Amino acid sequence: MTSAEPTAATISVVCLCAGWCTTCQAYGATFAQLARDWPQARFAWIDIEEHSDALGDAALDIANFPTVMVLRGARPLFFGTILPHAGTLARLVQSALEGGATQAVDAGGQALAAPVAALLAQGVGGVEGTGAAA
Repeated sequence: MTSAEPTAATISVVCLCAGWCTTCQAYGATFAQLARDWPQARFAWIDIEEHSDALGDAALDIANFPTVMVLRGARPLFFGTILPHAGTLARLVQSALEGGATQAVDAGGQALAAPVAALLAQGVGGVEGTGAAA
């Protein structure tokens, strides 16, 4: 296991975005600041078009941005579009770190969890200031 690879206990917070999305571009600085504020979690920014081969058909269901996936290891705790506000994501991260499952994850999110975890294991999408695998 590399230091970039999440363990079963690692909380990973992944923004699934598109390079052309102006909302995602504007959210990038907020996301990076949250990565610095929550060093006990791992944050990643994954462009779904750049990594479409690895993500497979499940990524085609992402229609709105920013879409966030929160994982504990490879198990999804949250998958969905959120308002691009720091407080919204901070509440999700805090809940995940406290052991809470934040919502039932639909079939699309379940299907996307394994390829997202595989990309994280390869070190894809790292955000400066993010926590390393525990």
